[in-house]
Amino acid sequence: MMHPRVQIGLVATLLIAFGIGLTLYKATRLGLPLLPGESREVWTIESKISFKPSSGPVDIELKLPQSLGGWVTLEEHFASSGFGFSVEDVGSGRSAARWTRQSLDHPTTLYYKIQAYRANEDALPEYPTRVDSPPRLKADQLAAMERLVEVLKERSTGPESLVKLMIQQLNRDDPDPDAEFLMGSYSGTRDSLMLDVMSFAEIPAHLVRGVQLQDGRRRQQLSSLLEIYDGDRWLVFNPDTGSMGLPDDFYVWQRGPGAVLRVVGARDSRLEFALVNNRLPAKTVVSMEQQSENFALLDFSIYALPVEQQGIFKGLLLIPVAAFVVVVLRLLVGIKTSGTFMPVLIALAFLQTTLWVGLAIFLVIVSVGLWIRSWLSHLNLLLVARVSAVVIVVILLMAAMAVLSYRLGLDQALTVTFFPIIILAWTVERMSILWEEEGGREVLMQGGGSLIVAVLAYLVMSIGVVAHLTFNFPELLLSLLGLVLLLGKYTGYRLSELYRFRELVNQK
Repeated sequence: MMHPRVQIGLVATLLIAFGIGLTLYKATRLGLPLLPGESREVWTIESKISFKPSSGPVDIELKLPQSLGGWVTLEEHFASSGFGFSVEDVGSGRSAARWTRQSLDHPTTLYYKIQAYRANEDALPEYPTRVDSPPRLKADQLAAMERLVEVLKERSTGPESLVKLMIQQLNRDDPDPDAEFLMGSYSGTRDSLMLDVMSFAEIPAHLVRGVQLQDGRRRQQLSSLLEIYDGDRWLVFNPDTGSMGLPDDFYVWQRGPGAVLRVVGARDSRLEFALVNNRLPAKTVVSMEQQSENFALLDFSIYALPVEQQGIFKGLLLIPVAAFVVVVLRLLVGIKTSGTFMPVLIALAFLQTTLWVGLAIFLVIVSVGLWIRSWLSHLNLLLVARVSAVVIVVILLMAAMAVLSYRLGLDQALTVTFFPIIILAWTVERMSILWEEEGGREVLMQGGGSLIVAVLAYLVMSIGVVAHLTFNFPELLLSLLGLVLLLGKYTGYRLSELYRFRELVNQK
C-alpha cells in the first residue's frame, strides 16, 4: 500500500500541474492577460427584468443603451427563456429588445448583459431642443408653480443658475412654502416635478437615465440626471447635489423622455442591474465570448455566470488566498490565533472598512464585549443565553458606532455592519473563557496573533495582481490547494520555536 506521504505528494503535484497548465492554456490560447497592467477597465452590466404572470399575452420591451459619453459596447447577450425575441428600431437612433409570449403561468426573469469600456471622455452629442408643453395642474398647484418659477427667475441670471437654485430649493430641509406644497401634493416624482418647473420656465430639459458604476453592486436601479439647454449647449446636473457635468462613473442608458421598461400582460415588474468590472483587453473579452462554446470543457471561466454571481465570486475567490496565508503563518511561523480561520473573516471585513478603520472597530467592539462578558459571567447564565446576550450587545455597539460615525461625517465607519457579527460574539466568548482558564497574557497573544494574521491576509488580498489572477484564473486555486496539502505534512520546527530554543542552539 502506498505511503500517505507519497499519496499526498502525488495528489499535490497533479493539482499544481493541472492548475498551472490550465492557466497557461487560457493565457496563450484564449488571450487572457496574466498581469492586470496589460489591460483596460471593462464593465459587465447585466439588467434583470423580473415579473409575475397576469392574464393574456405577455409583451416586454426594454430600451437598449446607446453607448453615449465615450462608451464603447464590446458585446451584448440576451436571455429569452422560452419567449419570442427581437431587437426593434424605435426611432431617433434608439433600439429596444422585445420579448413576447402567448401565455405565462410562473414568475419569470429575463436578462440582458453588455460588456463595455470607456474609450474617451466625450461629451454627450447634440440633442433636439424642444420645450415641452406645461402640464395641466390644479388651480392651487398652478399658482404655487408660477410663484416658484417667478422667484427662481428673479434670483438667477440664466438657465444654469436657475437650475442650481431649483435643485437647492427642492433638497433643502426647510424649502420655500410653494416648493414644499408642490412636493407634498405632486402626483409625480421629484424628477418629474423638476421637468415641469423647467417647462414653466421655458427651458428645454429632459432626464438622462443610467447606472452608477460600482464594482460588485447588485440589485441596483436606474439613476437619473437632469439635462437642460442654456441657449448654447446642453448641461447635465445631479438632481441631488446640483453639481454640473456627467460623472465618470455614470453609464448612460437612456437620454430623453420615454419609459425604459414597458410590460404588458404581467404584474409586479422590476428592473434591476448587477455590475462587475475587470481589467481586460477589449479584443480579449470579445474573443472569449465568441469562443466560449468551442472551449467550454477547458475554459473554466467565471464570466459564464450571471453578473450578480460574478460580483459575489470576485470576493469569495480571495478567501482561499487568505486561508493559505493563515496556513503559512500558523504552520511555518507558529503564530497563535483565536480560532483557526477567524483571521480570514476579519481580513474580509477589512476589505470593506479599510484597514485602520477596521482595526479600530475590531478593538473597540472586542474590548467592550469582553468587559460586558466579564460582568455576565458573575450572573451564572447558561451558555446559550450568555452568547445571545453578547450578540445583542455587539449589534448595539455596531449601531451606536454607525450613528456616531454618521454624525461625525466618517463614511468609512458606516461599513461596520460588514463585520461578521456572530464571529465577533464568539470571539468575545472564546477570549473571555481563555482569560478565565489561561489568563490575560494568553488572550493578548492569541488576539494579537489573530490581528497580525488578518492584517497580512488583508494586504495580500489587496494586491491587484492577486485579485486579477483569482478572478480570471480560478484554476490556480487548485495549485494553491496542492501547496496546502504539502504544508499539511510539514513536521519540522516553526520559526517561533527556533527563536524559543535559540539558547540551546548557541550552547552547541
